[in-house]
Amino acid sequence: MRTHFFFILAILLISSCDQPQQKEVSDASETIELYDYDVEEKIKSIGIELKEPSAPVANYVNAVRTGNLVFMAGKGPNLPEGGYVTGKVGADLTVEEGYEAAKLVAAAQLSALKAEVGDLNKVVRIVKVLGMVNCTSDFGNQPEVINGFSDTMVEVFGERGKHARAAVGMGSLPRNIAVEIEMIVEVQE
Repeated sequence: MRTHFFFILAILLISSCDQPQQKEVSDASETIELYDYDVEEKIKSIGIELKEPSAPVANYVNAVRTGNLVFMAGKGPNLPEGGYVTGKVGADLTVEEGYEAAKLVAAAQLSALKAEVGDLNKVVRIVKVLGMVNCTSDFGNQPEVINGFSDTMVEVFGERGKHARAAVGMGSLPRNIAVEIEMIVEVQE
């Protein structure tokens, strides 16, 4: 019985080796048009200026791409004139000021994403967002603050900008920035 099993196994292995293995080949130059508008023109039209992303402040990179996913490092709210929006939401900043800070992070993330993928029209989906709000211990409106980021992603990418999300409060953030946001993005390869 045991020899019979090994005999059948050997036949299956040999027959599978005889079968030509077909590998699906895709033409890398062929991309599917995802939008009926130019995403980068849309970004300009809503007043966002894409800039060269700032260099990381420690031992990390702005983005890591694996396959068709791009994992974006956390970014803070860079002010156009330099520096950051700082302070605790609920003490130093209002919800509205936090919302505006999160919109600044959206611009920073879009800039870093463009540097990584070259063309923002390749964005298939904003998959996941983690929004961290520097806030007082009794502050509970983190989602309203991070909506500044989420609303911008939806304004830029439409339905493809809708994402899974966590919006959490932090006792502090690096350099006392008001918000830090990271995201995961699916792109065309």
